[in-house]
Order: sequence, then structure tokens, then C-alpha cells
Amino acid sequence: MSLAFVVLTPFIGSAITAWVSRLGRLHAAWMAGAITLLAIAWLLPLASASLQGQTVIQHLSWIPSLGLDLAFRLDGLGLLFALLILGIGLLIILYARYYLSARDSMGRFYAYLLLFMGSMLGIALSENVIQLLIFWELTSVSSFLLISYWQQREEARNGARMALAVTGAGGLALLGGFILLGEITGSYNLSVILASGDIIRAHALYQPTLVLILLGAFTKSAQFPFHFWLPNAMAAPTPVSAYLHSATMVKAGVFLLARLFPALSGTPEWSWLVGGAGLITLCLGAYFALFKHDLKGLLAYSTISHLGLITLLFGIGTPLAAVAGVFHIINHAIFKASLFMAAGIIDHETGTRDMRQLNGLWKYMPHTALLAMIASASMAGVPLLNGFLSKEMFFAEAVHLTTGLAWGWLLPATVTLAGIFAVAYSLRFIHDVFFNGEPKNLSKTPHEPPRWMKVPIEVLVVLCLLVGIFPTFTVQPILAAAAASVLQTTLPKYSLAIWHGFNPALWMSMIALAGGSLVYLGRQPLFALHERFDGRFEAKAIYNHLLEMLFSFAGKITKLLNTNSLQRMLFIFFASALALGSTAFINADTPLTGTRELLPVDALSLLVAIGSIAAALAAVMLHRQRLTALILLGAVGLAVALVFIKFSAPDLALTQLSVEVVTIVLLLLALYFLPQQSPAEPGFLRHGKDLMLAAVAGSGAAALTWAILTRPYESIAGYFLEKSLPEGGGANVVNVILVDFRGYDTLGEITVLALAALGIYAMLDRLLLTGPKHDKDNRRWNWDAYPVIMTTFSRLLLPLALLVAVFILLRGHNQPGGGFIAGLITSVALVMQYLANGVVWTQNRLPANMHPLIAAGLLIAVITGLGSWLFRHPFLTSTFGHINWPLIGDFELASAMAFDLGVYLVVVGSTLLILINLGLLHQTSRQSKAMKESQKWKR
Repeated sequence: MSLAFVVLTPFIGSAITAWVSRLGRLHAAWMAGAITLLAIAWLLPLASASLQGQTVIQHLSWIPSLGLDLAFRLDGLGLLFALLILGIGLLIILYARYYLSARDSMGRFYAYLLLFMGSMLGIALSENVIQLLIFWELTSVSSFLLISYWQQREEARNGARMALAVTGAGGLALLGGFILLGEITGSYNLSVILASGDIIRAHALYQPTLVLILLGAFTKSAQFPFHFWLPNAMAAPTPVSAYLHSATMVKAGVFLLARLFPALSGTPEWSWLVGGAGLITLCLGAYFALFKHDLKGLLAYSTISHLGLITLLFGIGTPLAAVAGVFHIINHAIFKASLFMAAGIIDHETGTRDMRQLNGLWKYMPHTALLAMIASASMAGVPLLNGFLSKEMFFAEAVHLTTGLAWGWLLPATVTLAGIFAVAYSLRFIHDVFFNGEPKNLSKTPHEPPRWMKVPIEVLVVLCLLVGIFPTFTVQPILAAAAASVLQTTLPKYSLAIWHGFNPALWMSMIALAGGSLVYLGRQPLFALHERFDGRFEAKAIYNHLLEMLFSFAGKITKLLNTNSLQRMLFIFFASALALGSTAFINADTPLTGTRELLPVDALSLLVAIGSIAAALAAVMLHRQRLTALILLGAVGLAVALVFIKFSAPDLALTQLSVEVVTIVLLLLALYFLPQQSPAEPGFLRHGKDLMLAAVAGSGAAALTWAILTRPYESIAGYFLEKSLPEGGGANVVNVILVDFRGYDTLGEITVLALAALGIYAMLDRLLLTGPKHDKDNRRWNWDAYPVIMTTFSRLLLPLALLVAVFILLRGHNQPGGGFIAGLITSVALVMQYLANGVVWTQNRLPANMHPLIAAGLLIAVITGLGSWLFRHPFLTSTFGHINWPLIGDFELASAMAFDLGVYLVVVGSTLLILINLGLLHQTSRQSKAMKESQKWKR
């Protein structure tokens, strides 16, 4: 599973890099580089097969019943993007090492960067589209962290939120498109989807599927009308812009167009939607780029324009256009990443990116100037550079597509106009920055950056030259492999020769070069005209207006529902639930009571039921006396445990008892800081209304329960009873279900428990509360906080309680017990030490920091699940065996015991984290009062 290792290595490396950064800033850079090289080492052994036209697919079973596998795919297109992601990523890591200042957290930056790198690799190498979507959303989250890296800057926070909102909304649309695609083809695997193009295009759901998928692709690749988020993301550090917004993230959308090209293209809908969006984006981006004074703003809009060019090529839909689209993906990533890094150097060494101040830098930093000028010339499409070759292929396809049509000249003329503006903004980048007089009002004297900061740009600029001069020897193999995987058919004939003679494409290139030069020379009237209309129809303003309307609407709804009255909000909730639930009873055409024979009622069960009802009613009647109500609720919980025992569910009974004890302790600690008695709530009308609502809701729930229990049903219990011992290795069916059959659910539950505990810890951390000085009868609390009898007995009971917990844990796979119950028992035993012996005494013997314990439990549980993958079994599949030990005899060892241990540690850590922090508040308050009382008594 080397492809899985390629994807997972950056994710694991992200955590390692963050930890290593504690040793020093440069350690993070070295570790990030080493992690990237390791991922490349995993990838290269499989590269030769992809270059020869083979597709490598590796599967890990995930949820076979739903047709979901963890599947990875390496073909030419995946190899191309993986090499771009890792190769340019390695250069960015080197560049960022010199770009980031001493004030910037280098460990955090590289951790975020590796997280994004792994997410992009997941998109490029996924075989399953649902899996691809997960990585797709991870790129949105990780890019949000990178764009907002300088959190202290408002523009960085706003740009990150805008990017997340737009791309996140596109991700939701993409989810719907992928679900429809799976419904049409019967599979979520790309191998099936790409081979089902005719079925997809002929299906009635093709159009909504296409629209939803294109929404995801257009938002990610900043296509019109979603292009506005990309310029606002330029508040990110320049290494982020060079990586995300030229070579990787914004390429994810066009990657999706290329990946699904065989399945979705070839229809008028595809041509109009994809081609139309691409053409508009190409022209808009090229136009606005010319008038941006900020270097990164110019590069951002030029990126939008070139992404539109690639989208238009895929929208044209011919095989040669697809080849040209793949070719321009390569070329754009190379020259645009180098330009962003050059802009970062200029900003780094001059203190500004404003081209109205940046003039004449050629004599201050000639080396950087030369590199930037070559990359700019490639962006403009100058011959003998890589950008010229793919742009000429683009012009040729535009002419070929419209030959013989009545308005056939319109498309070539439009794309030539976009080419003219591309030359003009490229010339502006070169002339305004490196020539055009002297620098104006710079905060520092310009100079060349450190030597190794220029190395990444040099590598990319050399590639611009090599691909432009020797395309057949440099880019031909990877281009052919990637284009073949896009088309899924035999490649059309194409030539990467530098000279094709005097043809329409060459004339269009020459017109673009000459026209762009003239536009730049006569730019002053254009600038004046643009400034008159600038900002009137800006997409960002429309987005902000829509956002304000959304917040305003949400505020009105919140104001309507959130009345600061818990009773009223609960009344609305239960009334709404009743209104929805009653429709099932009103429209039902069957009797309420089913045909199932009822069980006889014995006296003991009746007594427990009556006792539970009485305790519940008493808790309601005496709710103002909080301690009394709490004791009555505990009585109801004990009655429920007895019901579990009667119906042969000892595991549930043990769990119920443990939860009751922990809950009582938790509520006692919380109630200590609340008034001993609730205030009176006058109002007979409101009480009557609440009583009526409660009676109706309770009657409805009882009727629904009665309707279900009086009808026959097919239980799945027989399957688990049959399979528990032979396949799960345990006689305790409940525990086998939790740690084996439904282990994934249990993993999710303990993760939620851990997150809840961390959230409560964050709320209670450093919280100062003052407990009451008197009880409800105005009697002072006893200043003796730790009675001798309670202290002595708690210490004696601790070893016994821990022994019982270990016994419950070890026997859980075959007899009532398990990690959850054992964890609760351990937690109660340890919390009692805090309550009985005090904070200082207990913390000297037991650390209060439970975070490592929670992390260890989750790690053990996850590693247990991942271990099954090594043997090509679904996640969390358990195995077991029997060992005959001397004296002990036959003993079963099951991998599920390790998972149960993880559950145990998470439960202990989470429960203690909550209870100890409440206990600390309680003990601090008691100690303070006890100290004051003691001093007063001594006086």
C-alpha cells in the first residue's frame, strides 16, 4: 500500500514537525523537507508503470456493504499532480525557511503546509470519489489555516473566511454531485465511473449531476462568478500564495475537470457551462490583472485568467484541447510559482509590493530581476519559453473549433484579446518593477536576498527554458501519460515542436505580443478610464452584501426563537416535535395496537414501575429542592438498572449503575456552586400550559412505544449471537458488538467524549467561583473539609476499586464488563481521593493532567484499527487466539482487548478531566472558607 503511505506521510509528518519545532525553528524546516522527500521516495517506484500507460489501483476494505473502500489510484494524471504537489512543495519549504521572520512560528507554518500537502495528494491519488471529497474538504480547512497564518491581520482573517465559505459551499455541492454519480453508475470508484460515460450522459440525472460537480470545481479553481475569493486570499504569506494559489489548491478544480472528462464531457451542457465559464474568467482575469498596483494582486488575477484558459480548453472538449489543457497546467504551475516567489523576495527586501513605488530594482537586485523577467516572459507567451508552447496549442484549438462557423471569428478574436492583456500585464510586471526610474519612499534599501532563497526560483526558471526549448525531451513523457489518462483513449496526434510554420496560431501569438506592447505603452488613458468605474460591480461587494443579508436573516430568526427563556424555547421545541409526530397518528390507517401477544405482568416488575413513576413525579414536584430532586433521579436510574437485570442485560445494568454514580458525583459538584433551592415560579396559567404539553408529549411517546412493542419485528440479535464467538472471539455479545462489529461507532463515541471533556476543561480552566457560605437553613459549612473517617476509608477502598476495575476490563470480552464500565469505576475511585483527601495530597500522588491519558487511549484505539489494514482486512477487524500458560491454563488473546484498553483510557481520562476540574473548584472554595474559619476560631 505504498500509495496510502504517499498520502499519509505528510499528515503524520505534520504532527512530527510541530513537535520537532520545539527544538528550534530550523528543525521544523529540515523535518518538513525530510517528510516531503520520504513521500517522493514512496511515489517514485510506481512512477515508471504510470509513464508506460498503466493504472495502479490499491484497495483497503472500509465499508464493503456500502461499496466504500479506501482506494488509491496512480495513473498519468495522478502522477503529474503528485509530482507538482511534492516537487513544488519541496521548493516552497526551502523558500519559506528564509522568508519567515523570527516572529513567525515556523513549526506551525510547516505543520499546516504538510497538512495541506497530504490533502492535495489525497485528491490526486484517490480512486473512490467519496474519499476524494474528504480530502477535498481537508484542503479547504488546511488552506484556511494557511491563509489566516498571520492571525493578527484583519485582511488575513477576512480572506481566509471568504475562501473557506466559497470553497466550502462548493464542497457541499460536490457532495451532492458525487452521490448522484454513484447512484447513476452503481459505484463510487473512478474505474467504474470513467468507463460509464455513455450511461451517465444518457441518464435523466446527468444535468443536475453536472451542475453540482461543476459548482465544486468552479469554486475551487476561482472560476466566474466565484473568482473573487482568490485575490482576497493574497493576505497570506507569499510561500502560501506560491504553493496554494498557483500550483496546487486552485488546480484542484481543473484537476477534477480533467479527471471526470471521459465521464461528463461531450455534451452541449458541458461545452456551454465549462467553456462559457472558462472564457469569461479568462477575459475578466486578464483585464483586471493589468490595473492592479499590488504585485500579488496582479499575479492573483493573472492566475484566475490562466485557470480560465485551462477550463476553456476542457470545455472545448476535443482531444487536442484536453492535451493542451494538461500541458498548460504544467507550464502555469512552473512559471506562476516562480513569479509568486520573486514577488515575495521583492516584498521581503523592499518592504512593499506597490508597483507605484517599486521602480528601477534592476540595479539593486539584478539576479532576482533576471529570474522574474524570464518567468514573466513565459507567462506572456514569448517564444522559446514553456508558456508559448501551450498557449499556441490553445490558439490553434480555438481556430480549429470555429472553422466554417458563421461567427467563427469571435472565439479566436476573444482569446487573442485576452492574450494581448496577458502580454500587457506581464510587461507591466517587468517594466514598472525593474526599470521605469528610481524606487520611491521605500522603507529599506533594496538588495539581493540570501543565496538559497533564490534557488527554488532558479530551478523553476530553468524548467521554463528547458521545456520551452527541448519540450520533447523534458515534458513529453509525463504529458503523454497524463493526457492519456484524461482521455481514456488513444492519444491524438500532436507536436511539441517549437516551429510549426506560419499558421493562424502563430499569427495570433504575434498579434498578442505586438498588441500587448501597444496596450502597455498607451496604458495611461486605460488606467484613467478603469478608475472611473472601478469597484462599482466588484464581486467582493456583492458577496459581502449577500453575507450581510444572511446574517441579518439569521439574527431575526434567532431573535424570534431565542427569547432568553428556557421554558419558552423548550415549549416551542416540544410543540414543534408534537406537531410533526402527530401527523403519523392522524394519517395512520392501521390500529394503534398490533397483533403481538403481550407478556404477563409480574408483581415485582409492577412494583419497580410504580416506584420509578413515583420517584419521577416526586422529582418534578420537589424540583425546587435540588438535592432532594437529585436523589430521586438517582432512584429512577437504579430502577432502570433493575429493569436491565430482569431482561438479562447485565452489561447494561453495570453501565447504568456506573453512570449513575458518576452523574451523581458530577451534579453534586456542580450544585455546590448553585443555590440550594430554586426560586419560586408563579403563574398557574404557565404551569397548566406546561402540564398539558408534558401530558400530550408523554402520551404520544407512550402510544408510539406501545405501537412498536405490540407488533412483531425482525431482530438482528440472532446474527450477533451466532457470529459473536466464532468471528469475534468473545462470549459477551454486547462487548463484541462494541469493540468489533460496531467498533467504528465506538471509536467515534470515545472521540466525541474526549472532545467534550476538552471543551469542559477549557471552560473551567482558571475559572474562579465562590461557593455558598451557608446551607439553605442558614447553617455554616463545617470547616473540617476532610473528615478522618472518610479520608481513611477512601484510601483503603482505592486498591480494591482499582482491582475490581481491572477485573471488569479483562473479563469484558467473555463476561459482563468491558472498558467503558471499568473506566467509570476507576474514575469514581480516583475522584473520591480528591474529594476525601484534598487537592494537594492527591496531586502529589496522582497528576491532574489527563490530556496524555486521553491521547494515549485514542492512539491505541486507532492503531488497533489500522493494524487490521496491514493484513488486508477492514478497519478495526479483530482477531483472536488461545494460548496455554503454565498454571493458568488456556487463555484467550484478542486484538479487541487492545481496543477496549483504549476505550478504558479515554473514559478514565475524560471523566477525570471533568470531575477533577469541578472538584478543584469545589476544593479551592472549601479550602478558602476553611482557612478563614480556622483563623477566626484561633483568634
